[in-house]
Amino acid sequence: MSDGDPVVPHPTAPVDIPYGFARAHGVVIAPDGDGRWIATLREGGDAAVLIEVKRYLAQPLRVASASAADFDRLLSDHYAVDATSAMAGSLDGGDLDLTLPSAEDLLDSADDAPAIRLINAIIAEAVRQGVSDIHIEPYESGLVVRMRTDGVLREHLRMPPHVAPVIVSRIKVMARLDIAERRVPQDGRIALTLAGKAIDVRVSTLPSRAGERVVLRILDKDTAGIDFDVLGLSGEADRILREALAEPNGIILVTGPTGSGKTTTLYAALKQLNDGQRNILTVEDPVEYAVDGVGQTQVNAKVGLDFAAGLRAILRQDPDVVMVGEIRDRETADIAVQASLTGHLVLSTVHTNDAVGAITRLKDLKVEPFLLASTLRAVIAQRLVRRLCDQCHEPVQADQGVAAMLGLDAGTLIWRPRGCEACGHTGFKGRIGVFEAIKVDETVRRYIYAGGDEALIARHAFLKAPTLASAARAMVAKGLTTPEEAVRVARREDVDA
Repeated sequence: MSDGDPVVPHPTAPVDIPYGFARAHGVVIAPDGDGRWIATLREGGDAAVLIEVKRYLAQPLRVASASAADFDRLLSDHYAVDATSAMAGSLDGGDLDLTLPSAEDLLDSADDAPAIRLINAIIAEAVRQGVSDIHIEPYESGLVVRMRTDGVLREHLRMPPHVAPVIVSRIKVMARLDIAERRVPQDGRIALTLAGKAIDVRVSTLPSRAGERVVLRILDKDTAGIDFDVLGLSGEADRILREALAEPNGIILVTGPTGSGKTTTLYAALKQLNDGQRNILTVEDPVEYAVDGVGQTQVNAKVGLDFAAGLRAILRQDPDVVMVGEIRDRETADIAVQASLTGHLVLSTVHTNDAVGAITRLKDLKVEPFLLASTLRAVIAQRLVRRLCDQCHEPVQADQGVAAMLGLDAGTLIWRPRGCEACGHTGFKGRIGVFEAIKVDETVRRYIYAGGDEALIARHAFLKAPTLASAARAMVAKGLTTPEEAVRVARREDVDA
């Protein structure tokens, strides 16, 4: 073979071909179940590589073809196996190499240092399982690795306590942090690829009694291009948000607790607006996803670049659309209002429990009611609920209590989780957004201007549009989630809401 290292001939059938060779030449082999091998060749790949693979196997070979995207998924699934437990056993003693490997791809690392192999395997397995966060927690009794999947933390690995400093130091090297500084929190990020797929890992360290805790946030860059349809927006909430995005100016707010998917919704909105004819600028803390066609600025408190300073600066860059990561103080709120008054469409988030609460929050930040009434276009509140696994959820009859809570007749069929291989025996696979939306029409404007309370605004806003509670109950009736998930979203509301 002329490009890349050729595989070495082997007299007997091997269990696999090297990952580096498979990626370089676009071929993956696997047994077909009949004692033969099937080779999947990437579309556009050189068929001559099959001759080398056949010689390597010394067995008959069947051939299949796959598109570039399908091949990348196959390559990732085939080689990203869960090797963390086996690797953890090699960390019980000996000197460990803490140098940064030169390999760009986690699966292509030829470094045998146990710490490097362990961390690579943990991250690769997390990406494969759709994990959002990896928690590395040192205690006197040992080092615990937990992973958050679909919003739920589960223990994944437990290791001896002396391993903790080695693992933490290795992660800090990868994130370009100061490994000698253990007294203050640090933040960084790691850019990785997994079988050709770009992954960003956000790193946060925190000193604790037994050592430094580390949380790795997995940011899949594919999420930056998410569509509205995937979010779970539907019906009136979808219409309200789309109409607000069509406005030439004003403020659109997305609200909810931490981890409710607000940033993902904002990126979906930016994708909707990013048609090449608008100048779209953002100021974020931090920039989670790089989006082509959007100018993104990250706040930096060390040099005085906070949300307010960043917003003031980007308003001098002739923007059409401005996204502010969060309105958290009076100065940022005032600048956002002024930006909307001068012809800009402003998108931002506020930390409140529901949509009406965002209006009250801006009043608390001393935004004048008449300015708020004239600039606010829509407020979206959202939560995330776990989605039932399509392959193993089972129907049950709702008992009287559950039926009353959901507004259904007793005995109505609802769906419960069971658990299977596809969902990791949890009964859930993925999450879906639950939304409520307030359109700021003339009536709502009058209520805001007159200092109307939340109850008045909510009573008018939700005459036709669903609340978080009713949207969650509708998802239970459709078999998308469980009553327990709906209660978690709607726990603040009355049963008859």
